Amino acid sequence: MATPGVLCFRDITALAPMVRVGTLPMRLLALDYGADIVYCEELIDIKMVTCERVVNEELDTVDFVAPDERVMFRTCERERDRVVFQMGTADPDRALAVALLVEKDVAAIDVNMGCPKEYSTKGGMGAALLSDPDKIEAILTKLVQGLSKPVTCKIRILPSMEDTVRLVQRIERTGVAAIAVHGRTREERPKHPLHCDFLKAVSGAVGVPVIANGGSLDMVKSFEDVAAFRSATGAAAVMLARAAMWNPSVFRRQGLLPVQTVMEDYLKYAVRYDNHAFNTKYCLCQMLRDKVESEMGKLVKTAQTLSDICAAYGMQAYYEEVQVLLRSRRGLHPPETPVTLGGVTTMALRFHRRDYPPEITPKMFLLEWCRKEKLEQPHYHTRPGSRYRPISDRLFLSTVTVDNKQYRSTLWEKSKKGAEQAAALVCLRVLRLPEGRRGEEQQQEEESGLGGKRKRAVAPPLLAAAPPQEESPFSGPQRGEPPVSGRTPRS
Repeated sequence: MATPGVLCFRDITALAPMVRVGTLPMRLLALDYGADIVYCEELIDIKMVTCERVVNEELDTVDFVAPDERVMFRTCERERDRVVFQMGTADPDRALAVALLVEKDVAAIDVNMGCPKEYSTKGGMGAALLSDPDKIEAILTKLVQGLSKPVTCKIRILPSMEDTVRLVQRIERTGVAAIAVHGRTREERPKHPLHCDFLKAVSGAVGVPVIANGGSLDMVKSFEDVAAFRSATGAAAVMLARAAMWNPSVFRRQGLLPVQTVMEDYLKYAVRYDNHAFNTKYCLCQMLRDKVESEMGKLVKTAQTLSDICAAYGMQAYYEEVQVLLRSRRGLHPPETPVTLGGVTTMALRFHRRDYPPEITPKMFLLEWCRKEKLEQPHYHTRPGSRYRPISDRLFLSTVTVDNKQYRSTLWEKSKKGAEQAAALVCLRVLRLPEGRRGEEQQQEEESGLGGKRKRAVAPPLLAAAPPQEESPFSGPQRGEPPVSGRTPRS
């Protein structure tokens, strides 16, 4: 009998982890149609470890936001007890750091040890781990001992059945809650037949639940086929990838729905949770399959925004309805409201040099104001991002102390100087002081306290308070692969 509150991996059907597919809209849709467990797409540890956990009150989600403002992982209450977070890793310590970051927002942690694609195998991740069982054991042991949530892994079979069984038995001894096994080797692709005999041998060799994967093309085309696939492999559970990607209603016990209906259901979730337009297009094109060159397919492929995609499906009214809802929520939570955490006042502000005249910066303004007010000069404490990032790729946060109060931007900058400027900008904004942006200088240059060698024609003011600049409530640059970015809160 399953323990209440603990994810059960027996007698279940799961949505497999799929890059660019397993984002929040697809996971929620799979749950609606009957999936018991849903896996997110593989997310690389070195990217995740730098993320900040952000409660997105506008979307009712929890977002894990990278220093460059991309949303790497988005989840919500609806799936919290049934979503498995899959990571790509080759480092036990880094794996644990990521797992601890997301642990309270997911049901289990999974390590990808089977993906044969280069984006996963580079750095020794994915299927590359199959040739390093010592590292497999080290990663899984570290996670099992360091987490309160179940730990699982997903592998591929080895060329030898005996070696595959030995590997799975060694994995079982680490204390994992389940093992997903794709019934093909690292070198094989979907066109190759599935090795059900390997899956059956593995299932019979261990006591931990084995989740059979890889039967989408050979065996599973509708939910009626799931039981036959489980029986043929002797597995405790079944995991579906391509069959679910083509039509997520494969999880419906009542039978498949028309693809058009499924696409519309998917698009509603994509709009509701502000899914990236290009990720949405990708998933819809996978469902269209051989109809991707149809009139509908061409409209989807040429769409640039979620609004464009909704227009292709005749769902403009739904899109506008959701936008009204989100706009109302933004009104309740102004993006520029300062938030004080641990004695530090924070705002999501970024320093853009192009916004300021030559030789003028927020740091300069703040320093001159402190001198005018006879305060100690601002003190900046700047720290780099995670130790796991390459030195050349590090980002920075800075905290400025002014009059015994601390201020910081929540957005990471690419340089120490940029981070200090952003911190100064937050301080100026909170104190409602002039910031020196272009357009302010003509109105206030006569009151400027910045003299000396700097040109007075471009010197900014220090006495009159400029009104706060409006910031977009939307997140900054959004990635395409894996494209899970969307709107992030700015407070």
